[in-house]
Amino acid sequence: MSTAPHPRLALFEEGDAATLLPVVDHYCGVEARMRKSLALQAEMGPVFDITLDCEDGAPVGGEVEHVLLVNEVLNDPLNRHGRVGARVHPLGHAAFEADVEGLLAGGGERLAYLMVPKPQSFEDVDRAVAFIDATRARLGLLRELPVHVLIETHGALRDVQRIAAHPRIESLSFGLMDFVSAHRGAIPRAGLTVDGQFSHPLVVRAKLEIAAAAHAHGKTPSHCVVTEFKNTDALELAAGRAAREFGYTRMWSIHPNQIRPIIEAFAPRMAEIDEAIEIIHAAQAACWAPIQHRDTLHDRASYRYFWQVLERAHRTGQALPAEVEAAYFSG
Repeated sequence: MSTAPHPRLALFEEGDAATLLPVVDHYCGVEARMRKSLALQAEMGPVFDITLDCEDGAPVGGEVEHVLLVNEVLNDPLNRHGRVGARVHPLGHAAFEADVEGLLAGGGERLAYLMVPKPQSFEDVDRAVAFIDATRARLGLLRELPVHVLIETHGALRDVQRIAAHPRIESLSFGLMDFVSAHRGAIPRAGLTVDGQFSHPLVVRAKLEIAAAAHAHGKTPSHCVVTEFKNTDALELAAGRAAREFGYTRMWSIHPNQIRPIIEAFAPRMAEIDEAIEIIHAAQAACWAPIQHRDTLHDRASYRYFWQVLERAHRTGQALPAEVEAAYFSG
């Protein structure tokens, strides 16, 4: 193989490459589900993230005890891959500051990220990040903790480009159920279904604006849950549409049985992987100059696309040839 630069060096300018996260963000707030998910992640590898839920998962009045439980799971030896984060209460909630302080004090460097729900504006996001950073500094934690944001209010959608541009934000998620309820009945219940959430104009607009903002600023757009969580066909349909029609590169799971179908839906097909390997090999052999492949011309613009196919295959645990893994993904 050519000694031409690695694709990440040759094809992207500094700051161009997007944040690469596992394609599944799996939510759990009940202890049994937390531990089952952690065991599954230890078995499968870091092909999905786990978000331990301190918002909807915590019983009212038991928020402090729930943070202690989350810290116990974060520090479990089964957390082998460092891909476990947590969702805190919204900024305006009485438990927000205690959540952040308790998780950073007890979870510290084990936390992969914090998810901030229900901001009403860019200013809310900025204040939440400032408190997280100040708490981290006060506790003497060295690593800058990534922050994810849940877009589910009118104000956050209005400010989504500014939120996506915030240098401390790593991912934007769409909160379907709260977004629909914020319309006070103007979006019918069908807007929550696997069909309606991909056809109602107001929901479609929100999904597209979030995905577009995330991609514009190199952040990861994360698609909402499928409420018909026991319907595997519905889940597979929604995940496929989210990935191939709406530009999402990550999706929420709320049950362990949803994880594998989402990974499969977001993974490139074998024909796509084979084509990408051929083109990237040929391009690297040509030192990234334009090439002709099967009567089609390719240059750096298409090379970037095919390289991203290989990265997605790697992140979803697809079997790649040993020489491809060694050349591009070792170390």
